[in-house]
Amino acid sequence: MISAPDRRQAVKLISEACESGARKHKACEIMKIDLRTFQRWTQEDEVKSDKRPAAQRPDPHNKLSSEERQQVLEVCHQPEFASSPPSQIVPQLADRGEYIASESSFYRILREADEQHHRGRSRASRKVALPTSFCATEPNQVWSWDITWLPGPIHGLFFYLYMIIDIYSLKVVGWEVYSQELSEYASIVLRRGVLTENCIFQPLVLHADNGSPQKGSALKATMEALGIRPSYSRPRVSDDNPYSEAIFRTCKYRPNYPNKGFVNIEKARLWASNFVDWYNEEHHHSGIKFVTPSQRHAGEDVEILAKRKEVYESAVVLHFILKNTGSFVSQYASGETPKKLH
Repeated sequence: MISAPDRRQAVKLISEACESGARKHKACEIMKIDLRTFQRWTQEDEVKSDKRPAAQRPDPHNKLSSEERQQVLEVCHQPEFASSPPSQIVPQLADRGEYIASESSFYRILREADEQHHRGRSRASRKVALPTSFCATEPNQVWSWDITWLPGPIHGLFFYLYMIIDIYSLKVVGWEVYSQELSEYASIVLRRGVLTENCIFQPLVLHADNGSPQKGSALKATMEALGIRPSYSRPRVSDDNPYSEAIFRTCKYRPNYPNKGFVNIEKARLWASNFVDWYNEEHHHSGIKFVTPSQRHAGEDVEILAKRKEVYESAVVLHFILKNTGSFVSQYASGETPKKLH
């Protein structure tokens, strides 16, 4: 789209070139416009402005009404969804058989109401490349594990959360809180996870960082005994273990995370147990199409996503019918001949 001042300048230059003996179509070609465009601009001896910005266009048939937009805001204001983005809200409503608007419509309405802002103590998220070393196509093929610090009762005293996550379902398959970082403790957590998942002597890869607990002799002996293949991050590469880092970030930015520290290790274990239960059973994870890790791990996600798709498609059809039925009724009331649906 060319502004009116630029049009007048282009017409002036072309006219001057023609007065100097140039062919009009050649001058237009140099200005990179078509001859017909130049003729359309200069009709009635004046340079006409572009009328597209001021054109009156009908509203799209699927435009949300003011009541529907207000309903979106009311849903986002509910305490249940106060800390959830639209990408979490829409799938949860769909699982209940409810559909108000699409995820993009939620975001657009919140932006227009000046309610779409980054929240929490964390920095704004950044897109990072996922590791490509291994590809899991079902549960219990590739696990990732790491250790993170939990603040203790006094400054400088920490507890250590050991956590193993299945990278296919993102489910926590093993965890424990200890007072030290030891390879022996890691082997205990690994044995528990294997027994819980009943995957002894199945092909399994365990990915970890390059710390001393991850490469300790006790853990290596346990992995060899269980037939588990080790995998380690590349040297001097900080983002080769993203799944474990991501869950630790989720863990430490939970609203009920005790920033002032845990009183003792029993309190730390109780909090970690509640977090794992919430993460596995309630958290609708964006990395697995907003189903819970337990649903994905058990294979229930296929049916859930199919039902969710039916809700979305039914809502689109119903919205289209209601909008067009309303236009038919108004046409009959005014005496106009109803237009056909295409």
